[in-house]
Amino acid sequence: MLDEFDLALLEAVQRDDSLTAEELARNVPLSPSAIARRLRRLRANGTIAGTIALLSRRLTEHRLKALVFVVLNEHADVEGKAALQDRLRKAPQIQFCYDLAGALDLALMFDCRDMAEFNQLCDSLLTADSTVRRYETQIVKREVKFAPFVALRDRG
Repeated sequence: MLDEFDLALLEAVQRDDSLTAEELARNVPLSPSAIARRLRRLRANGTIAGTIALLSRRLTEHRLKALVFVVLNEHADVEGKAALQDRLRKAPQIQFCYDLAGALDLALMFDCRDMAEFNQLCDSLLTADSTVRRYETQIVKREVKFAPFVALRDRG
């Protein structure tokens, strides 16, 4: 069970995992050694699944980003859908894939070098797959907000 200290630490390290235990102790009322122990436990038990580096927009702003919404064939079989999702998971250019409820079946975020790479991926992953009925593409003009953080504590 996570307590308020764990939740505070998780919120802090989501925003900056490079903070030392001493720096975290300025905002979480625990000793640095207690913070280090808690973070080790949260990593060991899988609560913290991993640590990544977020790249500067300066480095990524010229890449092509596209949201692609996929509709599967009405009679798509379970194996075909699973095979498609497996191929999507393995494509490093697809940053996320969500299985949706409603009129659309999948939402994908592509991050490609250019339009040629995007077209090649769509052709090989989507057009060539008999499970896919159709897909619609929305090209991202600019990033307005990117906040991959989860608020864990009640702020009410």
